[in-house]
Order: sequence, then structure tokens, then C-alpha cells
Amino acid sequence: MSRDQLGDSAKAMEESFFAKQNEALRQTLRESEELQTRKQALSVASGITDDSLLDKLVALKLQGGTLAALALIPLVAVAWADGRIDKEERTAILSAAEEAGLRKDNANYQLLEQWLAAPPPLDMLIKWKAYIQALSATLNDETKQALKSTLLGRARAIAGATGGFLGIGSRVSKAEETVLVELERAFP
Repeated sequence: MSRDQLGDSAKAMEESFFAKQNEALRQTLRESEELQTRKQALSVASGITDDSLLDKLVALKLQGGTLAALALIPLVAVAWADGRIDKEERTAILSAAEEAGLRKDNANYQLLEQWLAAPPPLDMLIKWKAYIQALSATLNDETKQALKSTLLGRARAIAGATGGFLGIGSRVSKAEETVLVELERAFP
């Protein structure tokens, strides 16, 4: 074998080796970008910003719509706890939802607005609790606690968004507290 042939052979071997390495790196990069895209989509859908919680929810292959319902149903249940929502309460609830990470241009924010205009189906909370129990069975304690803290924290913010009289008394009504306890009990 001549020196030129040896050089050509070495070059071909090198190119083959690095092509496989580059393809593996490109695949890793694509997977990382897909993960970030799914995380971002779940964050936008739900308003959840906890990176580690989002990682675990992505790993469970939750869809944006599922996570949005999971995040919004507690807010709606608390909002309708006393059977009605007045304009001031509605405004306060939407503001609290924005502060919790839901943006006005998000379809889930618009869905929340619709649910605040008319009571949601009666079985919605029952289905939410069943789903929380099933989902919780797939989560470790740390992730379950993070999800519980996020969802119930928002629901408590909604409950505290209105109430009291002239700043005196509890801002959370008895009906809202009852719903909050019911939401909390859904987590095993």
C-alpha cells in the first residue's frame, strides 16, 4: 500500500469515526431541544415554572391540555365554592391566576375566563381528584409534594384574593376552606 493510499484510508477512517460522533452529538442536541420544547409547552399550558417538577412531568409524557386542566380545576373549584362569582371576585381571581404564571394570551387563561362565567360540570372535581390519586401513585414523595404545593398554593391564592370585610376578618370563606381541604385530601 502506498503512502497516498494509506493517507486516503486514514482520512476515510477519521471521517467515518467523526461522522458517527457528530451524528450522536446532533441526536443528543435534538433530544435536548425537544425536552426543552415540551417543558416550555407544559409551563405555558399550566403556569408551572418549577424546573425539576416540569422535568418529571415531561418524563411522565403529560400533555399540555392534561396539565392545564390539572392546574386550573383547583382554581375554578375554589372560585365557585360559594356558588357564585361576582365581578370583583372574578377580576381578583384572574389577577391571581396571572400572578401564578397564566398569561392573558394563553388559551388556558381564556378557558379559565369561561369557567368563571358559568359553573363548570359538577363531576369535574371528582375526576380531578381521581386523576391526582392515580398520578400521585407514579410520583416520588418529593415530586408529589412539589406538585401539591404548586397546585394548592395557587388555589389558596385564589381563595385569599377576595373576602373579608374592609380588610377585617378571614379572607378565605368557609366554603372555600372546605374546597381547599377537599383538594388537599386528594393527594395520598
